[in-house]
Amino acid sequence: MQSTLVMLKIAKGAPLETLSGIQNSDPRAYGRFVDPGHSKDVAYVLVHPTNNFMNHYLVEPLAERGRAVLAMNTRYSGSDSMLIMERAIQDLGAGMRFLREQGFKKIVLIGNSGGGSLTAFYQQQAERLTITDTPDGKPIDLKPEDLPPADQLAILAAHCGRAATLTDSLDPAVVDERDPNLTNEALDMYAPCNTPPYDRDWLITYRQEQKARNERLTQHALDLIANAPAGDDAFIVYRTKADPRTRDLTIDPSDRTAGAIWGDARTVNREANGLGRFCTARSFLSQWSLRLTRAHGPRCLADTKVPILNMGYTADSAVFPANVAEWTKAAEGRCTEYTVRGAGHYPQDKPDLVEEIAETLVQWGG
Repeated sequence: MQSTLVMLKIAKGAPLETLSGIQNSDPRAYGRFVDPGHSKDVAYVLVHPTNNFMNHYLVEPLAERGRAVLAMNTRYSGSDSMLIMERAIQDLGAGMRFLREQGFKKIVLIGNSGGGSLTAFYQQQAERLTITDTPDGKPIDLKPEDLPPADQLAILAAHCGRAATLTDSLDPAVVDERDPNLTNEALDMYAPCNTPPYDRDWLITYRQEQKARNERLTQHALDLIANAPAGDDAFIVYRTKADPRTRDLTIDPSDRTAGAIWGDARTVNREANGLGRFCTARSFLSQWSLRLTRAHGPRCLADTKVPILNMGYTADSAVFPANVAEWTKAAEGRCTEYTVRGAGHYPQDKPDLVEEIAETLVQWGG
């Protein structure tokens, strides 16, 4: 299947956003465009804040059904250490403009996994632009023409936002952010004294302490920014894979198996590279801070007016039934729900399920 590499001109970002002089002088976002050429009626967009979706499992199945597809990256592809969500939606807008310039009458945004909150945030601002700065107070040059709105939005196995999913996974047993080995065993879901099925009262305390840790990290990021000569600083967050749902299958039950999508949750929790491990203070506020991020998916979705398709994968070990329900509630009255039985977070090893997902998309989106 023939694809075209699309190089999208994007706005300049923060100093040292990248160490590439080429990218800094002429910033670009890149995409894979597949157009079977049958019709200009509809095009589909696949995008994620940091993951490379140019080889997404839906590109070929959608194109085989005669649909044009743009699978694009933001400037932050491959690393979320400098991610500013307010800038990421501007990058997505460059892809949307490209498709409008190609003459497509309708555009369907697909928000898969972490792309869900990005696309919902994008559509919220495309319908009514309110943002003039980033969460740390620095101005950002967003204009209405940067954000052509989509016509429909499909949410596929999407968590509710980077801040929400990090908070659900933060290890509240961390005693000192400077020393990840110090542990409050009473709050350690991996300690021998705490085994699944977890006590429900203990879980309430556990979730409260996860939110409290996110708030402490938020305040630490604000303090760093206030005292940093350059207005930003490096930021490390340890132990970020401690969601009790990865071990206790009675919580938010589904068809999933125990463990994280990256392997054994206990091991992943302390890996050198992990969810939210490396970022800057500014980036933390924009993407990971529960209090200050603007990119909480369902909240953004509630501010939009377009038709919504919400697909849940029943064997997903990263996105849970409560997450799927939150998206549906946010789009009440204009949401079509669909359940993909037996699909894990990455269903590309089950071709029949991928075909089912693609067929559902085109039947709904045109």
